[in-house]
Amino acid sequence: MAEAMMMLENGNEDFGECLIGRFDEGSTESHRYYLARRTTLEMLKDRGYSIPPSEIDLPLSEFRTIHGQSPDVDRLRFSATHTSDPSKRILVIFCGPHIVKVTSVRNIAGQIVNRETLTGLILIVQSTITSQALKAVNLFSFKVEIFQITDLLVNITKHVLKPKHEVLTDKQKRNLLRKYNLEEKQLPRILQTDAIARYYGLEKGQVVKITYSGEITQLHVTYRCVW
Repeated sequence: MAEAMMMLENGNEDFGECLIGRFDEGSTESHRYYLARRTTLEMLKDRGYSIPPSEIDLPLSEFRTIHGQSPDVDRLRFSATHTSDPSKRILVIFCGPHIVKVTSVRNIAGQIVNRETLTGLILIVQSTITSQALKAVNLFSFKVEIFQITDLLVNITKHVLKPKHEVLTDKQKRNLLRKYNLEEKQLPRILQTDAIARYYGLEKGQVVKITYSGEITQLHVTYRCVW
């Protein structure tokens, strides 16, 4: 039990809901926010943004000390700047459990400061988002990504059965096509809506290198182009 409590304290839990209820005396709400925030931080780090390790490694107990058992979503928002391209800045906003409507999007727009320096926005929602709200989101001058909080409770790239994904630079893509005398359309495809493509924030035309390893698959590499 001591080992289980230690894993839970560090946020490395793989227990079912019943076991979590037995070991975790805190609220489920704060636990969900904690997990989603940590996965988002890891996701942005994997995209090349500057994320302090201390933020990712923050224990659940400290998160609750800072944000309480019922976190205020406004205090959970944060921004990050790209490591190699400081002109790229992304903002992460957590939405409450309510349905996201047009008024919600307008309120978000009104709360964004230094909008001219923003190049991306991630909205983490817990409920549905109306079609009119989606249209309003598309009016932003920067890319907006929408994730359900349940999609961020676990980092899918850390699953033992998930192959390694690497996003190629434009130069690496050109070299790949030249090396194998291929056109972009001849590469196997991965949809932009794929979970991995969404995790890395991939755009159409980008190429990912996928490395498989294991006793069954052995070591082999393939490439996929985002469509």
